Amino acid sequence: MTASNKTRRALLLGTVSAALAWPALGLAQDAAKDFPNKPITLIVPYAAGGSSDTRARQLGEKLAVILGKAVVVDNKPGGNGNIGTDFIARATPDGHTIGIGNFAPMAVNKALFPKLPFDPQRDLVPVVLIEKGPLVLIVSAEKSPFKSVQDLVAAAKAQPGKLSYASAGSGGSFHLAGEMFNSVTGTDAVHIPYRGGGPATNDLLGGTVDYMFDMVPAAMGYLKSSPPRMRALAVAHDKRLASLPEVPTFGELGIKDMEISNWFGIVAPRGTPPAIVAKLNQAINQALQMPDVAKRITDPGNVVGGGTPEAFAGFVASESQRWSKVVKDRGIRPD
Repeated sequence: MTASNKTRRALLLGTVSAALAWPALGLAQDAAKDFPNKPITLIVPYAAGGSSDTRARQLGEKLAVILGKAVVVDNKPGGNGNIGTDFIARATPDGHTIGIGNFAPMAVNKALFPKLPFDPQRDLVPVVLIEKGPLVLIVSAEKSPFKSVQDLVAAAKAQPGKLSYASAGSGGSFHLAGEMFNSVTGTDAVHIPYRGGGPATNDLLGGTVDYMFDMVPAAMGYLKSSPPRMRALAVAHDKRLASLPEVPTFGELGIKDMEISNWFGIVAPRGTPPAIVAKLNQAINQALQMPDVAKRITDPGNVVGGGTPEAFAGFVASESQRWSKVVKDRGIRPD
């Protein structure tokens, strides 16, 4: 075949491919134009009353106004978030069933549970990041001698294997943060898992354990009580938090790789048309920019999300790679 014939053939194939693609593109655009045409179900893979459930209900009210259709929040708890997330992954990919995709099932559980029924990066489409909840390193104000991270690290190195840190359960963000802290500081504090944050907090306050990582909203009451019952040594964020302006970041203290958050966003089933994902993304970004929504996120000490689906997908991929390595390297197992 001559060069000119090859060129004509390539042009012909390109024209045919474009012609075939146009109907599909048109159908996708029509679907987005008509979306939503019925109520949207927003799956929360945790029980009612938690932070992701509260935010889902708040956003649902705003999205119902923006999109013109009711948004029904449906709680499907269990399996460390796996049951509800699997439900989202198996839903009809038309944008009418979406859900909360958060830290554990999106970035950690694949490494923790070998038989996970879904692959978060294969079976779910990131729509938008909703918020980040940076963790804070805390000690008992009454029982702990540690006034700084440097004090704690020095004591841990002077007494190998003697210090301990609490978590709300093995494999959770507080546990992972503790193991990351051990890794980056060269310490070997012992992990003490509890059945929930309440018992862990009680033993921290009583001096049974030396320190723990926690969410800022959960710790705030103890940090701001008079007198304070907890002391914050550092926040695991890239900059100081407006709610704790006096508390340094780990980065300020020269400790790298300690930006750790409990985060969540909105995800959809694989196969959801990009035009519908884009429409959902635009609507949710609009809701996040509303002053009352932003205030409810930032007042307790969390950070407003937002951005493009691509940015959220990149963030999920980065978090998955990061925490899978920690799980493997530190031999972490779920309860």
